[in-house]
Amino acid sequence: MTSTRSPFHLDADAAYQAWREAKLSNYPRRAEDMVVEVGDPRALTPAEHDAILIRCRKTNLAIYASHCGATPGKDIPRMLGLQFGLKQLDHNLLADEDAITSLTVAAGGGQRGDFIPYTDRPIRWHTDGYYNPPERRILGLMLHCVTPAVSGGENTLLDHEIAYLLMRDASPEHIRALMAPDAMTIPARMDENGVARPAETGPVFSVLDSGQLHMRYTARTRSIEWNPSPATLAAVAFLEQLLASDLSYIFRARLESGMGLVCNNVLHDRSGFSDNETQRRLLYRARYYERMANT
Repeated sequence: MTSTRSPFHLDADAAYQAWREAKLSNYPRRAEDMVVEVGDPRALTPAEHDAILIRCRKTNLAIYASHCGATPGKDIPRMLGLQFGLKQLDHNLLADEDAITSLTVAAGGGQRGDFIPYTDRPIRWHTDGYYNPPERRILGLMLHCVTPAVSGGENTLLDHEIAYLLMRDASPEHIRALMAPDAMTIPARMDENGVARPAETGPVFSVLDSGQLHMRYTARTRSIEWNPSPATLAAVAFLEQLLASDLSYIFRARLESGMGLVCNNVLHDRSGFSDNETQRRLLYRARYYERMANT
């Protein structure tokens, strides 16, 4: 698919209608339908690989449930990713040296304790790396659960293509506004040395050279600046209403030990959670510059 033929361009209505019909046909409505039982995610069987790929082609996400238990090795997300063409890891701030991040509550606070992913607080709807520049767009994302929280820590997931579809059906002007190059600005992040990360302005929805759809979004109300135009604010309000609704396309799942998420950086959130002295939530997160191969 080339970008000039992409159904995600507003002037490609025939292509969009054909894509829309195929997208909605037999679209799953239960989180259970997204789960693939696997033996060892580091070495999938052809049937396991195909089952994950089929789900990702349809919904941009799949959940695997393995028999690895609380195996702490990071080779699980790394080797699983390679089987789907995910190779280029994002060395983001506070990631571990190997670029795979250990998501757990930061003991004693410190620098990590200043960032919500390293706390037990809820995280609002977002796509990963929404503050990254275009050359570091996060297209693929993996989460692997080593140890779940004692309670809470549920993820809510929505295919970003479904969000686009519902918004375009409601009003193409919503899409036009969120495709504007100045739709959303993430202000610069400052530290004691000055600018730690420059401001990043860009669209919410964009079309990749491959013709696939990319989305950068956060529901945060702080550290974000929306284009003040009425069209943009109306589009943002519509999207917020979608995400706050009981939309049947939204999946809710809690990753247990040995389970993981493989996706093309779909919209997701995380509920708050509780640990105790003997059980601390630990997930590995891998962010990639590639989409999953063949999706």
